[in-house]
Amino acid sequence: MLVLNAQKLSDYIKENFSVDVILYDNLKEVDMIRIQKDIETTKFVKDTRYISKEAAAKEMQDELGEDFVDFLGYNPLLASIEVYLHSKYAHPDSLELVVKKLESYPQVKEVFYQKSLIHQINENIRKISLIILVFTALLLIISTVLINNTIRLSVYSKRFIIHSMQLVGATKQFIRTPFLLKSALHGVYGSLIAILLLLGVMYMAQKEMHEFIMLFDIKLYIILFAGVVVIGIFITTFSTFFAVNRYLRIDKDQLYYR
Repeated sequence: MLVLNAQKLSDYIKENFSVDVILYDNLKEVDMIRIQKDIETTKFVKDTRYISKEAAAKEMQDELGEDFVDFLGYNPLLASIEVYLHSKYAHPDSLELVVKKLESYPQVKEVFYQKSLIHQINENIRKISLIILVFTALLLIISTVLINNTIRLSVYSKRFIIHSMQLVGATKQFIRTPFLLKSALHGVYGSLIAILLLLGVMYMAQKEMHEFIMLFDIKLYIILFAGVVVIGIFITTFSTFFAVNRYLRIDKDQLYYR
């Protein structure tokens, strides 16, 4: 689930990454709003947020916990525009072009963004996705081995019944079918339990992180849940097929030793 959402998560983080455009102090507010609207029309911008000098001072006061304006006797902060980019432009190469474009406005004094942060975002998401993918593969292998061993023990306990059915003329297909159907049903039950656990995890994640709901893609999760069911049925029936075939081929004397 996390690997499938890695790209969406990456886009979400990138689109919440802002480039701060610092404006000159002698501009009128109407000019500041005009440049904001002009920046919004560019193809790389998803959204903008204008922050006046007063709003910037208020935010700084909240962070510091004291009124620095009264202490200094004036407000040293400048008005700015927070620019939020489309995700495909939020990487180092494109950001250089974006910054040059923003710096070309005569009303802009400085353009600032955290260069190291955007690199870390891309690198960390790639590493986390790879680690989760490897961990998931290991869990799948372990689960398959455990399921296979359990099924083999179950079939082993019915080896004499299989042999008795062969003695009265039952075909291999006739003997195998009930075992395969029962295993497929167990695969469905196991898959439904897994899906319920996944839904529980998603519910808790949504309660703790309200932004999680923005990443929710119903089509993606339908495919994921269908995949869980298909894999569950495949593992159980595949293991059962070979376990039953083993006892369909052996002689009566070998039943006591295998």
